[in-house]
Amino acid sequence: MDQKKVKKMWIADQGDGNYRNPILYTDYSDPDAIRVGDDFFMIASSFSNVPSVPILHSKDLVNWKIINYVMERLPFERFDVPQYGCGAWAPAIRYHEGLYYVFVPFVDEGIMMCTAEDPWGKWSEPHFIKQNAGWIDPCPFWDDDGTMYMVNGFAKSRVGFKSALYVSPVRDEGKGLVAFPDEGGFVYDGHATQPTIEGPKLYKRNGYYYIFAPAGGVKPGWQTVLRSKKILGPYEEKIVLHQGNTMVNGPHQGAWVDTQSGEDWFLHFQDVGSAGRIVHLQPMHWVDDWPVIGVNEDENGCGEPVEIYKKPDVGAVYPIDAPDDSDFFQGKSLGLQWQWNANPVKGWYELADGCLRLYAQKQEAGQLISEMGNLLQQKWPAPEFMITVCMHLDEMKDGDVCGLLSLGKYCDTLLVCQQNGVRRLQQKIEKKEKKWAEESRTDLGAVAGESVYLRMKVRNAETVSWEVSSDGESYHDVGQETAAAAMPGGWVGVKAGLAAVHEGEGTGGCVKVEYFVFQPCE
Repeated sequence: MDQKKVKKMWIADQGDGNYRNPILYTDYSDPDAIRVGDDFFMIASSFSNVPSVPILHSKDLVNWKIINYVMERLPFERFDVPQYGCGAWAPAIRYHEGLYYVFVPFVDEGIMMCTAEDPWGKWSEPHFIKQNAGWIDPCPFWDDDGTMYMVNGFAKSRVGFKSALYVSPVRDEGKGLVAFPDEGGFVYDGHATQPTIEGPKLYKRNGYYYIFAPAGGVKPGWQTVLRSKKILGPYEEKIVLHQGNTMVNGPHQGAWVDTQSGEDWFLHFQDVGSAGRIVHLQPMHWVDDWPVIGVNEDENGCGEPVEIYKKPDVGAVYPIDAPDDSDFFQGKSLGLQWQWNANPVKGWYELADGCLRLYAQKQEAGQLISEMGNLLQQKWPAPEFMITVCMHLDEMKDGDVCGLLSLGKYCDTLLVCQQNGVRRLQQKIEKKEKKWAEESRTDLGAVAGESVYLRMKVRNAETVSWEVSSDGESYHDVGQETAAAAMPGGWVGVKAGLAAVHEGEGTGGCVKVEYFVFQPCE
């Protein structure tokens, strides 16, 4: 396959001074963002996938690249195996006096903080700000007198209540919280008018403290803003962005940023199901010290999302780009688009001779593929695409099971399985309800030769189907089509990736992956 002909799957920059939403058709859930000088940085939830908390960079709020992760691994032993729905929930990023701060909530453990002088470089090891289950969505804030605060929400599944926001002073620039009632406590109860209010971000402008916080639930909800002259309230409330007559459901949970020219913008996500929580960019302006997000044609103070809009004025024009998706494995390390299903172990992979060598890891009796930590995955880059993978099989051993996977509500895999020196193609489907269970194993015939080309097709963000080729030119359909459904209770969209496990005795061999390429569906 010609690497030079491979193009990105979703480009938001229209090349004519405008952009289209979403700016990222990718599952960057719960985005938060800041501007530092001429640079914009955005982070997002990553739950139990590792490395954790991606950092994206942009010069114009439209064209983004992944540049780093805050944590190379999750800081608790429980994440050495997959923990769907747990891990790093909605984080926040801020910059203060030369230091970048990221607050990360672990819903069962507590709120942790990492810092860095250089967001491209090494981040500090996480340490607790608050060790307590159920405190979520933290955001740091520095007042004019230098006092550091944190606002947060609550997870009903862990503490028995939600729809409340809490503000705490932070001592010693992040060593811990000042205990209530010393200048902190509950500042807002949204049960009456703003149910499920969460994801708060705290700002200050023109003498007002503002808390931007989504309410109403992820898919049907809206963006609320609270304001007060005092940080502990009482707070007034106003809905400033809703779906209105658009197709953008639940537009909320995000970040207010400004440009060097003085424009205001709001980044937020939209839950689209299978593809997860994709990122939109909305213009924002102020009326009577209230923000209005999106376009407000009826002038009622509550905006609606835009589809096509003029790009932010950042004083320059920057190249059109998007996060990486395809990979030819030519570098010395994995591309930043890749994440493991659990904390990685040395020996899972190697990059050598222009290939990714995935070493088949022991699969215990009764263990499902979806329960393996060494699944290497990445997010969808578009609602429709196909992935072609070239795999070399000459170093597989008996008992090895290696191939391409789609992981959502279904762990749907197209695998080369070797037994007694014979390789056969199989489709294995596992389903997630409350627990994982195997649905089916289907034999699809012998695999001839030392190389195979596997292809996954996703159409209209609804279905996953499979093809195979022995020469990379002529493909034919195999297996059954499954629904492309997001994992229930996992809070993430469907992912695509690679599996290499060993079902037999002893140690496994390896599969060599030459490329993993996204293309438009044929």
